Amino acid sequence: MQQIALFDLDHTLLPIDSDYAWGEFTIARGWVDPVAFKRDNDAFYAQYQAGALDVQAYVRFATEAIRRQGAIDSIAAHADFMRAVVQKSIQPQALELVRQHQHAGDTVVIVTATNEFVTRPIAQAFGVEELIAVELERDTTPGGSGWFTGAIRGTPSFREGKVTRVQQWLQARDLDWDRVHTTFYSDSMNDLPLLERATVPVATNPDARLRALAQQRGWRILDLFS
Repeated sequence: MQQIALFDLDHTLLPIDSDYAWGEFTIARGWVDPVAFKRDNDAFYAQYQAGALDVQAYVRFATEAIRRQGAIDSIAAHADFMRAVVQKSIQPQALELVRQHQHAGDTVVIVTATNEFVTRPIAQAFGVEELIAVELERDTTPGGSGWFTGAIRGTPSFREGKVTRVQQWLQARDLDWDRVHTTFYSDSMNDLPLLERATVPVATNPDARLRALAQQRGWRILDLFS
């Protein structure tokens, strides 16, 4: 039976929220109005923590700056973001956990509700090629920019959508849930649908609600950053 290790990203493998941190980085870059952006970003983050995020509206908001700046400037800025913020946040114990699964021959997949523009380079920094993230629609019209439109392509990998996206990933490889052993690491109650679907759920740096649920159900609790 194929062994698959699924990892949430923000506050699970990273001690930060990469999407939120990227938003803060764009403020420092002068790409957005700091007062208005911080107000809206904080409001969306509160929605996420409460499990009530309008993911379509959030992605339109979160990609507005890179859509306005264009591909060349946005990609260059993200490289700076990786050096200034992300690389400093990647902790040895998180890298070691990923490596343990890789050395055991497990397929490692990062499954995140953060969009692919922000997270693809982060997954690569962890040495993980398989990424399930919110996919962004591109302008493919004749003469179009080829850059992001602000819309989501397909099912967003958020809440129940993570189960759908992992199932699609399995089907693309001629696999199904009954033929794989899945371990899923997550910090958040937002990921309860996939935690319940996984063979082995691991509450990792869990928030208070998830910690209480994990204790009640006898799930493993891993405080990776304690």
